[in-house]
Amino acid sequence: MKKPPLLVPIFAILFLFTLQSAGTLVESIYILNLMNSSLDARALGVLFFFTPLLALPFFKGARRSLLWVLVGLLVLSRGLLPYLITADRMIAAGIATGAAFSLLFLLICSLPHVGRCAASGLALGVGLSALLRAAGEGIEYSLLPEGGWAGWLLGLLLLALLFVAKPGRSSAPQPKGEHKTLAMLGIYLILTLVYFAFSAPAVIARWTEGNYTLITAAVSLFSLGAAWLIANPPKLMARLPLRIILLWNVLFTLSLSGTLLAHRISFPPAADSPAVAVWAPTWLQHVPLGLMLLLFPVLYVDLLLFLQHLQPHAPIPGPKAKRSPAPEARPGGIGPGMLAGSFALVLLVFVNIFSNVWGYIEPVSPPFRNTFWLAFFLLSAGISLLAWLVGRGKQALREPGAPLPWAGLAVPAVIFLATVFFALPSAHIETADSGVTSLRAMTFNTQQSNDDFGEKSVQAQLELIRQVSPDILALQESDSARISLNNNDYVRYFAEKLGYYSYYGPTPGTGTFGTAILSKYPLHNTRSVFIYSDKDETGVAEAEIEVNGMRFTLYNVHPDSSDQAMLVFARTLVDRAADKAYAIALGDYNLRDYEEAYQLVDSHLVNAWVSVYPSEIGPDGTDMSGENRIDHIFLSGNLQAVDPTYILPPESATDHPVHWTDIVWEER
Repeated sequence: MKKPPLLVPIFAILFLFTLQSAGTLVESIYILNLMNSSLDARALGVLFFFTPLLALPFFKGARRSLLWVLVGLLVLSRGLLPYLITADRMIAAGIATGAAFSLLFLLICSLPHVGRCAASGLALGVGLSALLRAAGEGIEYSLLPEGGWAGWLLGLLLLALLFVAKPGRSSAPQPKGEHKTLAMLGIYLILTLVYFAFSAPAVIARWTEGNYTLITAAVSLFSLGAAWLIANPPKLMARLPLRIILLWNVLFTLSLSGTLLAHRISFPPAADSPAVAVWAPTWLQHVPLGLMLLLFPVLYVDLLLFLQHLQPHAPIPGPKAKRSPAPEARPGGIGPGMLAGSFALVLLVFVNIFSNVWGYIEPVSPPFRNTFWLAFFLLSAGISLLAWLVGRGKQALREPGAPLPWAGLAVPAVIFLATVFFALPSAHIETADSGVTSLRAMTFNTQQSNDDFGEKSVQAQLELIRQVSPDILALQESDSARISLNNNDYVRYFAEKLGYYSYYGPTPGTGTFGTAILSKYPLHNTRSVFIYSDKDETGVAEAEIEVNGMRFTLYNVHPDSSDQAMLVFARTLVDRAADKAYAIALGDYNLRDYEEAYQLVDSHLVNAWVSVYPSEIGPDGTDMSGENRIDHIFLSGNLQAVDPTYILPPESATDHPVHWTDIVWEER
């Protein structure tokens, strides 16, 4: 391949598409299966991760036709993702994932000395991913319908770069196969960890309640800096000994695990255990986070280490070198590594997801309760172990650099500055600080921004919120900043688009489904309260707002457990609201009015709907009696509901009714 510097942007786009496609594939499978609390044949969509094995026999001789077929499949299927329904999106994402992995390994195993270009490309790809996430205000912009043009543009750029670079045949000797399997497995683990966390900085902010802008800026800066340093290594980095790389890996593993464990919750173990209140993290809890952000570029160095054991070893061709008609690869030893890597990726995806849905997929998932940290520890520790096994007895980083023109610094600089610009918080909506006589409160189970048919509905939900214009907004099933929803942060998206203050509530690491609070007024004393549960983690988001000098206490609830656990929840809510001057408790209670836990809450607080419509049937005939009503707004006795409203599916753009009411009060 001539013009080696072109390999860096080629690999950057290729890695970016790999991460996007794999994330979309997992998301689609989750929506079609686990979101419905079951597994069915559609879960076999994970087999798409194994499809690169089908292309492996054609690597020998590596005809250029194979390369262009893979590129064509990747660009077309990736470009269509933003516009497809969920079932079709799973198929397209699967094709894109298989093509991306196949093309990636075809290039790596066919061309001499592309390790630094590929490792630099991954770092640049993560920088691009951070930019697209920031541009989408928490959602991957190029996977939104309005941002789909960006995916097509990058795909066309990939085609153009490959055409100009002109892949050719390598006559270089191949490395021995003793470490190929381990090196291939290491590459899969690195890509999995990058997909789980670093390609979407918002998830790290959600783990830790850290500053989103600073975390995004750090991931972008260190990734883009690593991209340049790996491609243009200084003497010290070019001769980096293995023992330093291993120490770097160990420290990174400890800091990553420490970041997650620092926010791990000791849940109430029994029905008579007191609730556990978790306030904003201390600076000490953020120490591992800071270390992790400083150390995570070791992943790019590890990738270079693994790549060196998969490539043919030959000098980098000069600009006048003759080009052979097609690349030649000998894939011996690669197949077992691809199989092991694909299996490890799929297994760790389920380990991660089961820490959230531990109460639903019996008997497999219950052991994974409160183990969110586990998948990340296995990944980082596994990478460290493989780096030692592959690199021992050898010069760690033997491959020369492929110098990039200094003008190329402008590209990462622009990407970084654009990322920081988009990551800056939006201005908050202006609200009156006096003379307010009422508040509008709204509860909205968003089903992780999917409608009743399993299709993405974030735009419809946003428009509905805008129409209602609540002062207080409680979101349930809002915990989307995890791999099951492709690391999209819909809470941030809503808050930024609306100009609301926001409290995410329980972090993804706690295993809840999300109870977030958004408000036109600043939120004070935010905390999460965890209550005994034996099915879902019951994490109540609490916050306070001040209006006209009066303090309102907000509760966003979403319990779902046995009858005994639901009674524990009801008693806890009643006790915590008892001494509050003005209490507003909203949420998906999963309780109907004939259930004991509901009746306990109702005996101490006022149900907004029933207080106005005792028959539970609205003036327009909306019947919210019996089984139809589990989403409630409860108020303290000195608050009065005015014009409570339910909007039923499909108009609600989710699988739940949307409920809101105006609230007036008597001053105490």
